[in-house]
Amino acid sequence: MNTQISAVADQHDIVGHYINGADVPDRERLLPVSNPATGEDVRQVAMASTKTVGEAVAAAQAAFPAWRDTPPVKRAQIMFRYKQLLEQNADAIVARITEEHGKVLNDAMGEFGRGVEVVEYACGAPELLKGEHSKNAGPAIDSWSEFQPLGVVAGITPFNFPAMVPMWMYPMAIVCGNTFILKPSEKDPGAAIFLAQLFSEAGLPDGVFNVVNGDKEAVDALLHDQRVVALSFVGSTPIAEYIYQTGTANGKRVQALGGAKNHAVVMPDADIDNAVSAIMGAAYGSCGERCMAISAVVCVGNDTANDVVGKLQAQIGDLKIGDGTDNANDMGPLVTAEQLQKVRSYVDLGIEEGAELVADGRGLQVAGRENGYFLGACLFDQVKPSMRIYNEEIFGPVLCVLRAGSQEEAMQLIDAHEFGNGTCIFTRDGEAARYFTDNIKVGMVGVNVALPVPVSAHSFGGWKRSLFGDLYAYGPDSVRFYTRRKTITQRWPSGGVRETAQFSFPSSS
Repeated sequence: MNTQISAVADQHDIVGHYINGADVPDRERLLPVSNPATGEDVRQVAMASTKTVGEAVAAAQAAFPAWRDTPPVKRAQIMFRYKQLLEQNADAIVARITEEHGKVLNDAMGEFGRGVEVVEYACGAPELLKGEHSKNAGPAIDSWSEFQPLGVVAGITPFNFPAMVPMWMYPMAIVCGNTFILKPSEKDPGAAIFLAQLFSEAGLPDGVFNVVNGDKEAVDALLHDQRVVALSFVGSTPIAEYIYQTGTANGKRVQALGGAKNHAVVMPDADIDNAVSAIMGAAYGSCGERCMAISAVVCVGNDTANDVVGKLQAQIGDLKIGDGTDNANDMGPLVTAEQLQKVRSYVDLGIEEGAELVADGRGLQVAGRENGYFLGACLFDQVKPSMRIYNEEIFGPVLCVLRAGSQEEAMQLIDAHEFGNGTCIFTRDGEAARYFTDNIKVGMVGVNVALPVPVSAHSFGGWKRSLFGDLYAYGPDSVRFYTRRKTITQRWPSGGVRETAQFSFPSSS
């Protein structure tokens, strides 16, 4: 572990910004950052002013020309060193994630590892950025295309994956030759500073990667600054829509990933025991605070539903819930007191709407952590499509069970929902699975896989109101998002031959 970086990070009571290769303290406007397991404030985070954001943009703009002209192989060499430093410092970064977010250490390490996979993918920059070439596209004419960086780009990321989601964005943007400004969540900002410091240690030039902490003022500053030419976002659908509309209105290229209501369809022929175990992890892992969490199970047939609900009840009773620093626990707390209250209110609402609360986690008390933001696993049966607990994204450990008479009815439920992020089907029937994957109107689909999150060589994104924009996150789509194609056609007249004017449209003939 790099003790210098972790010691510097640990001695600060205030998380500031990282601009032009240096920590930037800021005490003008501060918000507390709490440990969700204890409810105690552990540090404060600075809220960047428009002026501070402008300074970060200026640093990125000044660094862009030299970075743009840095050969991709040299960018990749820095990325290789960065990957090594990330792996060496994994324990320190993961500890900060758990302290500020609350997720269990093993879960935080899993998040971190998936982020590092994108860094590894970015190490292939010389291959990823190769253009296309056609010799003699016409008489003595050569034509080729190349992928050029955009300039200063930015990313706005959510609290639920304070390391992974930023790493979906900035490694690919930077290896493509852009400079980057990250605005992480103010709820758990510590990991982002670690990530930036390590990148500098890997040899990244000052100003190429900057971090500004903040709230809506910082977001709006990035959206309205004409020097920022592209912006990536992950968060709730209302904010994603605002980001997309405001950013594009200001001439920016925008990809904004929004909310989700991810369904698992359980067919009568499924291996119910394995399906229930997979659904448990996908529904209650990270306290349900995942954009790919399973929050709705559609059981085909009442017998299937009764079996699934009974087995879910049994496994919920065995869940170990407590401080995320104990890897023996399955689930930690919610991220803030406000989030806890929000999720509890949805449980109350579900009862009012007439759903059957089969497992009630509202009375959970964790010994020694009575002030933590803990909520036990909640399970609703007999949920109807008209209910708000089904239609809205709860983002907590609340699972809804719906009943359908057929696979077609189950798929109609999913297709009718406003979100289309992820879904899965549990079945032994290849024909049913193939029909599901071919026809469901959802961006990421699993077959007997509850969390079908694409690996780094593919791209992540949903359909419908789960994504605003045309290109997905990371993978091949990120190269397309963070670059602009340029096509060059050239011809060198030879032999001193004088050519006459050609008035017909040029062709290869």
